Amino acid sequence: MKDSSIHIPDRRRWFEIIAVCITGFGKFIFMDLLNWRFIYIAMACIFWIVYVVIRCRKERALLYYWGFRTDNFWKSFLTVLPFGLLSVFIFFVIGQYLGTNIMSWHIIPLLFLYPIWGCIQHFLMMGLLAGNLRDMESQSIPGILIVVFTSILFSIVHFPFQLLVLGTFLLAIFYCIIYLKEKNLYVLGIFHGWLGAFFFYTVMERDAFLEVFGKLSALS
Repeated sequence: MKDSSIHIPDRRRWFEIIAVCITGFGKFIFMDLLNWRFIYIAMACIFWIVYVVIRCRKERALLYYWGFRTDNFWKSFLTVLPFGLLSVFIFFVIGQYLGTNIMSWHIIPLLFLYPIWGCIQHFLMMGLLAGNLRDMESQSIPGILIVVFTSILFSIVHFPFQLLVLGTFLLAIFYCIIYLKEKNLYVLGIFHGWLGAFFFYTVMERDAFLEVFGKLSALS
């Protein structure tokens, strides 16, 4: 069901959708090709934070509309919690089976930092992509198509890591359904950050902390 609590012209919605796609495409250039992971994440965060500030100066209700809200935080959190705990358990089992479990203290700062990046990602993918597709005035897109399209696009951004592509596709389906129902970006960002951190250190056998901050120190 479309959210008519705020009016946004379709032209603005398409602009945001295209901008999200360009941001996603930039990952392949700056992260995969140039290996500028920290720079890309920092610039993407700065750009979209500035965009949110500019838009909300004119229409503050946009924050609530997009999902930056706390009124249903605990309801949404408890809805996602069982799925999150089950996912972490499965990650550990897979990691032990594959011998890819490299848990270390490096995951601790990521459990605090990664949710911030998670909120940015879900603002783009859920708030601006799925949300805009659902609330278009000129056309009505079936919810199942919105969920599948958003999940595919979200998983493609994580190419070329096959396990990560599959994992994010399955997670995005769940996240998108929850978002369209509850519309809380904080909860999705937190769980995305936590699950992503555990997935890296258990299933992927990757130290995401060193990948980001190790490259940064190498530049200094």
